[in-house]
Amino acid sequence: MKGAYEMAHGALDLIQLHEPWDHCASVGFPAPISNPFPKPVLIENRCVNLERNELSEWVEHVTKQLIDDLPDTETHDSLQTETRMVFGDNNIVPSLLGDHFRPKKSMRRSYFDGNGEELQWSHELGGHQANITEKEGSARSSMSRIDENGLNLITLLLECAVAISVDHLGEAHRMLLELTQMASPYGPSCAERVVAYFSKAMGSRVINSWLGICSPLINHRSVHSAFQVFNNVSPFIKFAHFTSNQAILEAFQRRDSVHIIDLDIMQGLQWPALFHILATRIEGPPQVRMTGMGSSMEVLVETGKQLSNFARQLGLPFEFHPIAKKFGEIDVSMVPLRRGETLAVHWLQHSLYDATGPDWKTLRLLEALAPRVITLVEQDISHGGSFLDRFVVSLHYYSTLFDSLGAYLPCDDAGRHRIEHCLLYREINNIVAIGGPARSGEDKFRHWRSELAKSSFMQVAMSGNSLAQAQLILNMFPPAHGYNLVQGDGTLRLGWKDTSLFTASAWTSRASR
Repeated sequence: MKGAYEMAHGALDLIQLHEPWDHCASVGFPAPISNPFPKPVLIENRCVNLERNELSEWVEHVTKQLIDDLPDTETHDSLQTETRMVFGDNNIVPSLLGDHFRPKKSMRRSYFDGNGEELQWSHELGGHQANITEKEGSARSSMSRIDENGLNLITLLLECAVAISVDHLGEAHRMLLELTQMASPYGPSCAERVVAYFSKAMGSRVINSWLGICSPLINHRSVHSAFQVFNNVSPFIKFAHFTSNQAILEAFQRRDSVHIIDLDIMQGLQWPALFHILATRIEGPPQVRMTGMGSSMEVLVETGKQLSNFARQLGLPFEFHPIAKKFGEIDVSMVPLRRGETLAVHWLQHSLYDATGPDWKTLRLLEALAPRVITLVEQDISHGGSFLDRFVVSLHYYSTLFDSLGAYLPCDDAGRHRIEHCLLYREINNIVAIGGPARSGEDKFRHWRSELAKSSFMQVAMSGNSLAQAQLILNMFPPAHGYNLVQGDGTLRLGWKDTSLFTASAWTSRASR
């Protein structure tokens, strides 16, 4: 008899189709709210009696103090500075005389009421709001797990971010040298590992600001290898794959000729499961064509061969078309469309690099294609706004991700280090050192869901079968690991403890209907 794990794993391939696409209710997308998990229609909370995130909670506390301690704009404008050179560890950066500015040291105190009273605060930074309510003793309990060294590391990191935000690069460089000596990516605590990677990314930003470098170098093979490890030890990638596959399957119901455009296909890990279901349809398999987008033609060709071989084994008619360009940088005539095809567009968003090009051009091309379905899985993190805005949001986001890995894998696990070094650090570096309007010259949408809702697309609620797929994935992980699933506003959200990390949604073009 199969074990529970094997049964759940096998059930992922049995995608059922009970809700016809045409009868799915369209829903609107509400304005952004401070709580990342809105009041849902249905909640499946699998972390019973678990405490809040140990690291991300303290990030929230210290961030509040950072915002309160920020100098006002007049102070920034009135600073009289002089450039000099600072030498250290073979790094040379332009430094501003730091005597005029120093982040307040008062932040290095304990951030909970010594009397154990309820602590409430809220702040808004660049359109993002955070509202945190701590019950009596919760902060004290978390402090037992975040040691004084970890708290000092996070505080110094935040002070460094303030210095960078007002272009006091010399002062920032001095603090980064201190952080480099204090924090290691191999450290036993999540706090130390997060600070080590953020420090490295911020050091890159300081050097890049001096040298005028704005483009990261990506080793795609190492990224894809780490992506596969992440897929094996965490539910997030599987969640993105199977919820999207379910929405695409429902859109392809009774269609004989279908076309999938993957805006960043990588190694195409998600498509074999969908191919299997399409090949075994009662009404017979459709003719499937796929257009894979990516930056490396070599990787695209290799991916196409793998998918073609798999489809051939299933007896599924299949064609693959590689396009080694960003989706937002091509013309609609470059997409090999055919009359009578049902078109699906899929995008699993990440922060490793800019996969699509200018957002406004990407949106314009999507409107021109008028796909039957767009499946979108977004990280619950904004790429827009100022440096400090992106830094604060990303620090909380990646603190939560590091916490989730630390709850599942020991600190000396080789797979965990590969994920943190080859994936999470690269994302942090892209957001902090490279990304953002000030660095790329292009404005980025804060949330694609809101932009699609304002254009020619309607949101289609994720079906009950998509929810069932996601729940099966979570069943592979013991409840004590803290992952949870929320269905609300037509979306599915997967998070860790009380923080939403990935949101899946489906959209249809009004023109296609």
